[in-house]
Order: sequence, then structure tokens, then C-alpha cells
Amino acid sequence: MIEIILVDDHAIVREGIRRIIDDTSGITICSEASTGEEALELIKTEKYDLVILDISMPGKNGLQTLKEIKKYNEKLPVLMLSMHAEEQYAMRAIKAGASGYLTKESASDQLVSAIRKIHDGRKYISAGVAELLVTDIYHDDEKHPHEYLSDREFEIFKLIIRGNSAKIIAANLSISDKTVSTYRSRIMKKMDMHSTADLIHYAIENNISD
Repeated sequence: MIEIILVDDHAIVREGIRRIIDDTSGITICSEASTGEEALELIKTEKYDLVILDISMPGKNGLQTLKEIKKYNEKLPVLMLSMHAEEQYAMRAIKAGASGYLTKESASDQLVSAIRKIHDGRKYISAGVAELLVTDIYHDDEKHPHEYLSDREFEIFKLIIRGNSAKIIAANLSISDKTVSTYRSRIMKKMDMHSTADLIHYAIENNISD
């Protein structure tokens, strides 16, 4: 039996995933968590064969939680489940130690095969993610400017293009306004942009949204 902990802040998503799993033999969801912090506490006290982890969560997001899981137990496989398109977060997740990346819209068709493949010790990546990996390794000059941002910088970039003020971003991420401003300056420099309007225009052109 493959014993899983499911981590997602939306109860309706957890219910949908549970229905897929409940119809499958040999796989069971033993625990659920709605935050990264809650998931980490459970992982440190219970034994699981696999983690299904959402990217976008309040507080500690999916990528941060993934890195913490890997620090605690490097061998525990993690399947990232996200509403975001592969080109936005898949590479970051794989580099951080995820065993696979699956969009929520493809979960109904691919979730069970992804779980079995990862449990067998292999990676689960789509053809699109494989292409992104090849581009990352062999064609560094073909990367888009936002791909050079760190995970935290990209997270703040996404919040900026949604129109959030520094104060709101600071409150959401539990950091200071000054820290947000520092990150904003780094983002502008790395992407060779000069204003929030430039960032928003870039995001629209490159189809970067939630």
C-alpha cells in the first residue's frame, strides 16, 4: 500500500484528489494538511511513502515546504500539484528536489500513474517539462529573464504583477516593507525593467499569470 500525505489549502481540491485515490487499489491518503507548516509537523511524526504538495499556499508556500521536506528527509518523494502551467514552476520544483510536477487540470487522467511511477523510484515529468530541462541545461541563452529569478524573487514578482502594494506583499509573506523593496530592486535589475508597468507588460506578453 502506498501511503500518502496530501497537502493543499483548498478543501474542495483535497476532496477531488481523495475521490481519485479512493477509486484506486494499492494507494491511500492517510493524512491531509492545509498548510506547509502543518504538513512538516505530520511528516516529522508519521511515516509516509509519498507527498502530494500544492505550490500555492498561504504562509510557507509549496516550494519552501518542498525544500524543508528534503532537508528533513531527502528520500521522501514529493509530487508537486499545481494550478500553474509547467513553464512557470515545474523547473523550480524539479531543481528543488521534487520527483514530479502535475497540473491540477491533468490530475484526473495522470495522477495515479504519476504516483505509481514516483513510488517505483522514477521521476514523473511530461514531454513539456523534459523540453524545459533540456533547454535549461544546453541552451542557457534561450532562457526568459524571469527564469533567472530566485524562487523568492519569482514569488514576489508574481505578487507585484497582480497589483499588490509592498505593504500587502510584506503582510502576505511575513517580511518587512523594506525587504520587499529590496527584492523588487533585484527583480528589476535582473530583468532589466524600470517600472511595475514594465513587469506587468512583460507578464502579459509571456503569459505569466495565476
